[in-house]
Amino acid sequence: MRYRSRVTAPATALLTAAAASVTGPVAHAQGRGRVGSPGEEGLGDPVFPELGNGGYHVKAYRLEFTYSPDTRTVDATAKLSARTDQDLSAFSLDCLGLTVRTVSVCGRPAAFEQREEKLVVTPAAVLASGRKFDVRIDYTADPRQTLAHTGWVATPDGFAVAGQPNSAHTVFPCNDHPSDKAHFTFRITVPDGLLGVANGSLVSTSGAGGRTTYTYRSREPIATELVQISVGEYTVKDRQGPSGLRLRDVVPHARAEALEPALALTPGLVTWLEKRLGAYPFEAYGLLPCNSDDPNAFDFTGLETQTLTLYKPNFLLQPENKIGSHMMHELVHSWFGNSVSPATWADLWINEGHADYYGLVYRYERGWADSLGMTTMEARMKDTYSRGDQWRHDSGPVAAPNAANLFDSQRYLGGVLVLYALWSAVGEDTFSRIERTFLERHRNGAATTEDYIAVASEVSGQDQSAFLREWLFGTKTPRMPGHPDWTVAPVKPSATRGPRRGGPHGHDSASATL
Repeated sequence: MRYRSRVTAPATALLTAAAASVTGPVAHAQGRGRVGSPGEEGLGDPVFPELGNGGYHVKAYRLEFTYSPDTRTVDATAKLSARTDQDLSAFSLDCLGLTVRTVSVCGRPAAFEQREEKLVVTPAAVLASGRKFDVRIDYTADPRQTLAHTGWVATPDGFAVAGQPNSAHTVFPCNDHPSDKAHFTFRITVPDGLLGVANGSLVSTSGAGGRTTYTYRSREPIATELVQISVGEYTVKDRQGPSGLRLRDVVPHARAEALEPALALTPGLVTWLEKRLGAYPFEAYGLLPCNSDDPNAFDFTGLETQTLTLYKPNFLLQPENKIGSHMMHELVHSWFGNSVSPATWADLWINEGHADYYGLVYRYERGWADSLGMTTMEARMKDTYSRGDQWRHDSGPVAAPNAANLFDSQRYLGGVLVLYALWSAVGEDTFSRIERTFLERHRNGAATTEDYIAVASEVSGQDQSAFLREWLFGTKTPRMPGHPDWTVAPVKPSATRGPRRGGPHGHDSASATL
């Protein structure tokens, strides 16, 4: 869907500069004798090439939301602190479906244009390379607006946010790529009776005139796709986790008692996973069962927004053997996906493969049968192995997705199969050291598939490049170490149904932990 351009500027001169920055190959806005050029629109991601923006990196966001239940809209301000990577005459932010009112750069009004999924900003003067600069954007958002894709989850009493993979910029203007992580502060103002929640920790609460403002701050940086902001009739339930970890669940008032059995599982899940991956990497963890039963409200079961996992509430009302494996899947994302984000969306298998891997190990340790009736990892991997060539035919290699097949089972169970092959080749102890080393080395950053291969080679003491690249990028399924008897079923070119697919946010039918 294409959106009509909207150009606004404080003066005719700035309009002229804005037009030059958009229509010309190189802009020549000048400030203090400098001649700059616009930052690239799009970072060339292999899955979403137009996502993200060049010429700068964001260091911090401050998002201020005021929710009106009468109109069910949000008046918002996004404040960005960034640093230039070049002499910058103009720069862009990812932005879709937001009504931008004003933009300022370093306190001075700036020209801007909304074009398709970009907000192009022309400051009053060129920003020198290596310079820190601030941007303020005032805008209005409607969580119920129909868009080509959206990060809003509208609820009867407010909203939640589900930005993965490419929709955070429908909630706030941003450099919407996981490689550009930043610190976040959230200031959410709501009428009394509603609660505003966000990632991180609550640092202050203030009230006046029938409204309350909640301020949250992240201790560690967050990728834009992992931002959570929610408003609704919620109750916060605090409990102690292992090693003093603060557990914070945000639950709908009417469901608090019914959800307690599921919420009480979290301390044991954290304890089990910390023994394998090391200490939990953030200041808090918890669940946010979104206050909506609308089957169309969102197309996933759980979504790993940082420190606060978003869930369909009715999923968590099931017995432990129906939910424990997927709760582990979502918790694993705190390490793989949140602490270490994918450097590009082609690296998604690292997130989802690991989440399904540990979720399945947890399931089988407890003797819970999976959706195919299997109760061991070996049995499930033998079955997955038999499908390998078909999945590569239908969905491409594990580490080479496109936008249409990004959330196919190939990124989930296909990723598990790669990890199982590595585990079979190097043994449990070495595999565990590879996992911990990778997480420690790239903590609070983003990592590529090649980064994982490099750590596997270093820690194992053997070059794993050819082995892992064949598993990750090959068009045929390699032999499984230790299992020469395993066979791959022939490809059916006329197959009408490929691997299972999740929705645009993933985490639905494609995960083997459901």
